[in-house]
Amino acid sequence: MPACRWDSTSRCRASRADYWLSLRAELEAGSRLLVAACTNDGVVGAGQLALSMWPNSPHRAELQKVFVAVSCRGRGIGRLLMNALHDAARERGRSLLLLNTRKDGRAEAFYKRLGYREAGVIPGWTLGPAGERYTHVTLYRELAA
Repeated sequence: MPACRWDSTSRCRASRADYWLSLRAELEAGSRLLVAACTNDGVVGAGQLALSMWPNSPHRAELQKVFVAVSCRGRGIGRLLMNALHDAARERGRSLLLLNTRKDGRAEAFYKRLGYREAGVIPGWTLGPAGERYTHVTLYRELAA
């Protein structure tokens, strides 16, 4: 696969580092898993599986922060990441997966091609850099054993 990289020039390195470091306790406790796609040049995609730790939901997990570098999209990396996250969920007895993404974006169409179904829409769920509000859609999928 040709080299590709994540262009992160518009994001603050300190806040990125703080975010990743904030996950350490959950990763060490096993309540969160991190899957990464790498080339010789480094990480080109990643995704997280947050395992529900509540007694009434041992069958459930949430996919979070799934991304593929723009320069690497269309090469099957996203599908590989999702397959790895699905496999990790099954290995931990999780059969119901939930995620949210921006409404009407490319990611929503990608997840729906993978069998995710719409559960609902939340207007203004996230804010953009200029304070603009983005509507998100919540999707779910039942995994086959």
